[in-house]
Amino acid sequence: MTMHKFTRFGLFFAILSLSAMDANAQRPLSPRGEAATQIGDHWIVVDYGRPILRGRTDIFAQGDDYGGLVKGVAPVWRAGANKSTRLMTEVPLRFGDTVVPSGEYSLFVDLKANDDWTLIISAHAAKESGRAPGDGLWGSYGYTPDKDVARVPMNVSESAQSTDQFTIGFYDVSEEGGVLALCWANTMATIAFEVANQ
Repeated sequence: MTMHKFTRFGLFFAILSLSAMDANAQRPLSPRGEAATQIGDHWIVVDYGRPILRGRTDIFAQGDDYGGLVKGVAPVWRAGANKSTRLMTEVPLRFGDTVVPSGEYSLFVDLKANDDWTLIISAHAAKESGRAPGDGLWGSYGYTPDKDVARVPMNVSESAQSTDQFTIGFYDVSEEGGVLALCWANTMATIAFEVANQ
């Protein structure tokens, strides 16, 4: 009787351990993340894939290879991993001289050497996977500039600390606007935005 109970508990814990190992094995290499802020009654949300350095150095590379590792063969970087990075805003936003109406958009970054980054806010739809049917992009493969809503230069700086997992966040938010920041490795790129008058 005692041995039978021990066997049941042993089996129970073995199943729990295998389930935990299986759950860890199923964790995506670049899990989805969300950056969100609320200005007044309005939400601004960025949904994006969060790749991890995993020991890689010089992730953005140098010279002619600049940006190649993160964007692959795509013309621009998806500002994350996997599904296209998505911006959802319930209020019109001004980036530079361009007003972006409330709605849902894809975010891309045109990476050029010498810290010359351009944020692209695009009307391209996003697919859930590369094999999903229908219109839209998977990541930034197939990106074309004809659906650009805004192209705005970013401020790029070097950080003393290295961000291991790619992170998008909102900073210095007020009722008037704030700053959107992209951080990875020792690089931080920022862009200011304002709530646009309707």
